[in-house]
Amino acid sequence: MTGIGAGDRRYEVRRPVAAFAAGAAVAVLAGLIGLGGAEFRLPLLILVFALYAHRAIRINLLISLATLAAASVVRLQLLPDLRLEQHWKEIAALSGGGVVAAWVGAGALERIPKHRILGVIAVLLAITSAFLVTETVLADSAAWSLPPQGTLRIAIALCTGLVIGALSSLLGVAGGEFIIPALVLAFGFDIRAAGTASVLISLPIVIAGVTRHYLAGRFRSRTMLAYLALPMSLGSIAGAVLGGVASIWIPGEGLRLLLAAILAASAWKLWRKRNTEQVQRSRPG
Repeated sequence: MTGIGAGDRRYEVRRPVAAFAAGAAVAVLAGLIGLGGAEFRLPLLILVFALYAHRAIRINLLISLATLAAASVVRLQLLPDLRLEQHWKEIAALSGGGVVAAWVGAGALERIPKHRILGVIAVLLAITSAFLVTETVLADSAAWSLPPQGTLRIAIALCTGLVIGALSSLLGVAGGEFIIPALVLAFGFDIRAAGTASVLISLPIVIAGVTRHYLAGRFRSRTMLAYLALPMSLGSIAGAVLGGVASIWIPGEGLRLLLAAILAASAWKLWRKRNTEQVQRSRPG
């Protein structure tokens, strides 16, 4: 089959400049606190660019892959010697668990009913918002690192990877906002090493999800790729670079709380949209 698949309708919104600007703005703000911005991008894809939730998650994951690939090239060139080999077991366990969960989750995504997926997204965004607040409050607390050796570290790394992979499948994110704190607090990573390790862990997780969606024929809409995914990816890459550079001079604590509030507001708007759609479906005729 060529062209647009039967399950992938033509995308009628033609706003590539707005897509580029939105991707850049989100990535700049998120880059100031070391995130890729996918959590903030997802509500925009649904509320502003008129994607239904399942499609928004898939496109968000595709944009996350482009942004993450660019970030990996920059990080590995600028910070080449971080002695990550001493943590290879934890990195491998996190990646392995994440890839499995992302592959299974990408396949299971389509089985979540359309009338429920908005609620799932809203709850997960609210949890992410609460996590950002908690991370900010506990930023100066002593790390609760696990013992330096033993199977417990690997088991927890594997379970953490499974959670990250599931979140990646349901939100279309790379999961850095969860991976980096886990690496620093639980596994005793240096913050710079954690940032690079997060990219190495996230990349195969996102690739697994994108590959599963691609094999299922979910990226066939050329209009969507051309007018939304591509310009938003380019904007996200540019914004991530600018945000990363600006983060050197701009303190992130207050901004982290602001972004947490934005996530909470986005979760509330999606929850209200879900309720509105449920009311409309319940009306006769």
